Amino acid sequence: MLTDVTQELAIFLRTRRERLDPRDFALPRRRQRRTPGLRREEVAELAGISVDYVVRLEQARGLRPSADVAEALAGALRLNDDERAYLLGLTQRHTEDKAATEASESLKLLVEDLSPRPAMVMNHRFDVLAWNDEMAKVLLDFRELPEGKRNAVWLCLLHPEIRERYVDRDRVVREGVAHLRAAWAAHPGDQVLADLIAECAADDEEFARLWAARDVRFNARGAKVLKHPSAGEIALSFETLRPLQNPDQLLVIYRGADPRSQAAIAQLN
Repeated sequence: MLTDVTQELAIFLRTRRERLDPRDFALPRRRQRRTPGLRREEVAELAGISVDYVVRLEQARGLRPSADVAEALAGALRLNDDERAYLLGLTQRHTEDKAATEASESLKLLVEDLSPRPAMVMNHRFDVLAWNDEMAKVLLDFRELPEGKRNAVWLCLLHPEIRERYVDRDRVVREGVAHLRAAWAAHPGDQVLADLIAECAADDEEFARLWAARDVRFNARGAKVLKHPSAGEIALSFETLRPLQNPDQLLVIYRGADPRSQAAIAQLN
């Protein structure tokens, strides 16, 4: 399921090259194409690097592109902002990754102070480290779960009750997998994260298919609709913030996206 960073860089570059339509580029007309996308020599021309260098990258021959070369490749392949960040993450040198296992005291207090807005703190694995009562009422009381299962992605994919609450579950899962891939690129040495990905892929066919597609995305804000067992459908909008003092932790704040949902959240016991 997971490959090493060099292999992942090779696969990512190749898949992004193959999805491009040559007609969208002002390139010289060449002989008939037998494979989809741009040729390696065309990517090299657009990026201003040698064809041999592109070949060696796609063959995972141990190259580590500089930031300038990675930027040139991102432009040549027309990567979006999230894909560009993913590519840059793959080209960086990483040390052993350790995720925060406890929210900072100031963030714990802030989460409480944000009531009545549902709020929580997560690490880069999407482990839930702190939450307020409103968050527990909207989703579930995380204290009922073993610490190893207090993970937003695991809940969405594999928790027998929570996974059925999302009205637009296909979109939520697709975005969740894309978020997780971005997290892995930034923390490829995190074995706990790798184990989470392997578990999800083994237990959920849709996850495995989406993971192989290599979509990369991180939504810092967005919306979800939940089928709450007592309040019915609740439309939620959310905002994700990264504190300067604790950049390895994410503060997620929810609110009712419409007056009915706001009232429903306020009445939850």
